[in-house]
Amino acid sequence: MEISASLVKELREKTGLGLMDCKKALAETEGDMQKAIDYLRTKGALKAAKREGRATSEGRVGSYIHMNGKIGVLLELNCESDFVAKTEQFAGLLKDLCMQIAASAPRWIGAADVPEDIVIKEKEIYMQQAKEAGKPDKMLDKIAEGKLKKFYSETCLLDQPFVKEDSKTVGELIKEKIAQLGENITVGRFTRYQLGQAD
Repeated sequence: MEISASLVKELREKTGLGLMDCKKALAETEGDMQKAIDYLRTKGALKAAKREGRATSEGRVGSYIHMNGKIGVLLELNCESDFVAKTEQFAGLLKDLCMQIAASAPRWIGAADVPEDIVIKEKEIYMQQAKEAGKPDKMLDKIAEGKLKKFYSETCLLDQPFVKEDSKTVGELIKEKIAQLGENITVGRFTRYQLGQAD
């Protein structure tokens, strides 16, 4: 069944969730708005969304060394309470994210963290490539936006496919943990070291 953009927008306005979550819920429930909301509730996504704005002043710093000491990661993962920071689930998420950073080498946490000048430059390159490939002018912007999305999925931690289960993004994994643990969880900062590689 084809899900219309207006239906996705309506569900997004009602729940405050991301477009992909809303689209998936509507696809799973064949476009039924109430069933889609119930679906999101059972998945815990609504709880996670409500917690996203809450302060995260507790947490832990984790580390991971890979490939016989050739790659190292330091990561600050934040939550709302010291209690959650000490749970096995939080420690497991911290370890998974360190491994993700080691394997996928993201440059930023999320798309909002990519400097504006880099976004502009990337978009210009994509538009020029599309133009040289003979694409119509009216399509250039849309093509560039699609390629930017791919750029974010390669360079931004939250947009990357999760290495252990690539059907979900790292951002979706964190939302699942927020729903399970009942607290907001955010990535504070990270550093990835690779032997012989300068910044």
